[in-house]
Amino acid sequence: MSFYNRLGRMTQTAVFEEEGYYVWCSSLVKHEDIYYLFYSRWKKEYGFEAWVSHSEIAVASSRELFGKFCFEKVLFFKENSERWDRDCFHNPTVLSWQGKYYLYYMGNYGDGDFWSHRNHQRVGVAVAEHPLGEWRRPEEPVIDVSEDGFDCLMTSNPSVCVLPDGRIAMIYKGVGKEKPLPKGGPVVCGMAYAEHPEGPFAKTGIPVMQNPNHPWSVEDPFLFVEKGRLFAIVKDFQGYFTGTGSTSLALFESPDGMDFVPSEEPLAMDLCIPTEDGDIPVKRLERPQIYFEDGAPRALLLAVKPTEGDHSYAVRIPIVR
Repeated sequence: MSFYNRLGRMTQTAVFEEEGYYVWCSSLVKHEDIYYLFYSRWKKEYGFEAWVSHSEIAVASSRELFGKFCFEKVLFFKENSERWDRDCFHNPTVLSWQGKYYLYYMGNYGDGDFWSHRNHQRVGVAVAEHPLGEWRRPEEPVIDVSEDGFDCLMTSNPSVCVLPDGRIAMIYKGVGKEKPLPKGGPVVCGMAYAEHPEGPFAKTGIPVMQNPNHPWSVEDPFLFVEKGRLFAIVKDFQGYFTGTGSTSLALFESPDGMDFVPSEEPLAMDLCIPTEDGDIPVKRLERPQIYFEDGAPRALLLAVKPTEGDHSYAVRIPIVR
């Protein structure tokens, strides 16, 4: 599959941003005739790295997939509690399944220090019957850390899909303790499976898509099924799998949901956005997700930081082939 050649040209109305906020990860569903965009945001006054401690998850809506989205409300935000996810909500990815919505996310708590929050990251899931309704959050993470192994320090970056056999597959980012703390490492991804979106999920315990030359392999995975085959789009830190030698998005596929190999054409996207006014280079392009409608991929969602400056936003790029 040549994913790169399937992308159309983005219109300006497909950019979502909010004044005073960094906007990052986004995920999309359609309920009746309205599209709902779930996204991460945090106030610019805290600085860009405050995604780890001050991010909240909000929702916006539109009647057009590539039209202007308007803010609806904040779903999850910093709270005064003893919960494992009291301080930060990030990495939203939403699954529609049997009349309900399952919103997976990274949550954490900490003492204000970057590494304290980062290393308390865990994967949670919230459930609702309507995107703007009441969301129920279980008391415990759906993907916690393991006692040892590649994900014994933290877990984040969840993505799920329904397999042809009806099982729920999850891919997530894990960090271990092989490297010195607090940073730890290596940084890799792993798989887990369940019969129901709320779990319990059984981890395989085996990291996938490992770069043999660098401890930071991939992150921001998005898992999807197309024509019965399992694929994943990921951020390739070093451009090892894409062959670019620099940060880019790589396409993997799997025959069995256990082993992932780079696709025949592994470059899914470089750091350049195709727009109606030409290709626009950007500094960071992360958190890829694909919106499917009636079983067909319609849009690639991405988080964008155009420069090192004080700005970020989310985009929707048409998938036309």
